[in-house]
Amino acid sequence: MKATGIVRRIDDLGRVVIPKEIRRTLRIRMGDPLEIYTSADGEVIFRKYSVLGEMSENAAQVADIMQRLAGCAVLVFDRDHVVAVSGTQKKEYYERRVSPELEDLMENRRIYGAKESDRTHLRPVEGLPRTAFCCMPVITAGDVTGAVAFLDPPDEMLLPTDLQRSLISAAAQFLGKQMEA
Repeated sequence: MKATGIVRRIDDLGRVVIPKEIRRTLRIRMGDPLEIYTSADGEVIFRKYSVLGEMSENAAQVADIMQRLAGCAVLVFDRDHVVAVSGTQKKEYYERRVSPELEDLMENRRIYGAKESDRTHLRPVEGLPRTAFCCMPVITAGDVTGAVAFLDPPDEMLLPTDLQRSLISAAAQFLGKQMEA
């Protein structure tokens, strides 16, 4: 654990303010769920809670099925990280942060499908060069909880087929419904 040097007092309602710099760095947005842990030596730890991260086994199964049906690599994200990978090296992608482009796509609830006129495709993972040719947010009870993306093969730029568009839509809707249950 790293000390920040920031001290906050608890108000009369038991609230404490998480400083803006920390919220920005950790990508904590208004309305984000935080899980609270305590340790034996009196520490209180807040951790971002990810419903999609909790069901990473289901997300991995969905990614595997999607990869077999669509014939391309699949990534499943929560709001911040890769939670499931199929069709490419898991070690390289698993737990990596979402890119600002994907974060913006999720925030605005947009669906991305590459077009012939595109000179570049969406980079879904921060710090990695591989691009996605199709991506869709996962929506649970009206809130964006993650995304599903099909990756371009290395050094290629694909266009999504109708089947791939249908598959990514079905996967995003399925994951969203699973989290509502």
